[in-house]
Amino acid sequence: MEIKKIIENLIDTFLKAGELSLSIRKAGLKKEIKSDNTPVSNGDLEVNKFITKKIFEITPNIPIISEENSENKGNSNLKDFWLVDPIDGTYSYINGLEEFTINAGLIINNKPVAGLINAPAKKRMFYSYGEGKAFEITNGKTINLSTKNILNNRPIKFISYSNKIKPEIQKIYEKIGVKENVKMKSSLKFCVVAAGEYDGYVAEPRAYEWDIAAGHAILEHSGGTVTDFDGKEILYGKIGLKNPSLILKNKNIL
Repeated sequence: MEIKKIIENLIDTFLKAGELSLSIRKAGLKKEIKSDNTPVSNGDLEVNKFITKKIFEITPNIPIISEENSENKGNSNLKDFWLVDPIDGTYSYINGLEEFTINAGLIINNKPVAGLINAPAKKRMFYSYGEGKAFEITNGKTINLSTKNILNNRPIKFISYSNKIKPEIQKIYEKIGVKENVKMKSSLKFCVVAAGEYDGYVAEPRAYEWDIAAGHAILEHSGGTVTDFDGKEILYGKIGLKNPSLILKNKNIL
């Protein structure tokens, strides 16, 4: 099946997964602490089941790596696979905040070729399936992010993971000319950079491939870039699935 069709067949599933996540939260979440000392809830697990079932139905021959499953995580020979993070921003999800997202990125030949991210509490759904094919669904409208005009006469505004900016990141900010930064934790950061609401994001090595794969595809397909601190391309399927350093930029500041 062509990538466009795969993604379009998953949009409704992701919108329904968003409704599911909110209804489970409204009913009251059951929380646990995982072995890596991070929180997980029954909402994470139910959303994971819901979206991975549909992904498997559509692409039964493509392995799925999900944050919430052990399956395929130890396979370092994969070139084509899905990376799923059923709830990114679990802290926001558990604490009744809006920033959490539902994510799946399709990796082909170790590169992100498509992505879906739903931010249900914000009523914003993002997806992409190729260069110039990055979209947002909001208020019943579908917007092509790659042709959306971005104001470029404003101060350069970046997102940061923390309010404390490390010296190495500050140096990159100075080089780019960043004037403001706003804290944001989930993969929503990729989407708002792709939408031109912010101009970029810089992070030292942290988190895992499933945290960034879908956002990487969406931002790149909108015309932006995702590289490491040395300007190198980021590939997927690394041993341990850990991320390198990251620099995100929208199409206005390349």
